[in-house]
Amino acid sequence: MRAKAQEFVRQVTAASSAADLSAALRAISSDMGFEYFALSHHVDMARAGNDAIRLHNYPDKWADYYDSNALGVSDPVHRASHVTNVGFVWSDMQALIALTPDDRRVLALGSEQGIGDGFTVPANVPGESRGSCSFANVADVAMDEDMLPLAQLVGMFAFECARRLWVVRPPDFSPPRLTDRQRDCLLWAGRGKSDWEISRILGISEDTVDRHLKNARERYGVPKRTMVVVRALFDGTLSFSDVLPH
Repeated sequence: MRAKAQEFVRQVTAASSAADLSAALRAISSDMGFEYFALSHHVDMARAGNDAIRLHNYPDKWADYYDSNALGVSDPVHRASHVTNVGFVWSDMQALIALTPDDRRVLALGSEQGIGDGFTVPANVPGESRGSCSFANVADVAMDEDMLPLAQLVGMFAFECARRLWVVRPPDFSPPRLTDRQRDCLLWAGRGKSDWEISRILGISEDTVDRHLKNARERYGVPKRTMVVVRALFDGTLSFSDVLPH
């Protein structure tokens, strides 16, 4: 297993095209006992176009159905990957999210197309669309659980390679930089506090709070405080643990 992991990492590090990455994924998927792989952002692919990461070897009929119904946004496997940092087996999804009747219908349709159980590795980078790397068997074929640690590593390196090839984030990208006071004010705004309440908490004037939040909005280029909080959560300047009650 160690030798396979090292060889895969070497291949994706040297990959210069999506075709290189696809070939490496196809080979390692077979070595791990999987028939299919899917590397993608969790977006509506029809709208996202070539900007979104998308690489898979699923049957064409299933891929066409998936895209025509915009399942990249609502796929239960994708939603489950948003609440964990480690890979999970699809048959264990109910421990992560509540499955709706539509979710069960989508999973059943996939099974009808010959797609069985699978394993998904989340790839959630602040400031970017969420994504994942999945591996799946044909229906009624059990997966080799001894290979799941390798699948976890492969999924992580494969998605990072895809980010480089798709140039998801330019090398010089960085989120707007807030001052400590701007971030403090934004944090309390995210907790639902008014300017007056923030001024009492931080020991500064209400006008100063207003100025800090105005400057934060300008740095993000958005007109409303709710929007700047969302942007700061999205790029990692704030975390959900910062703003949600404990």
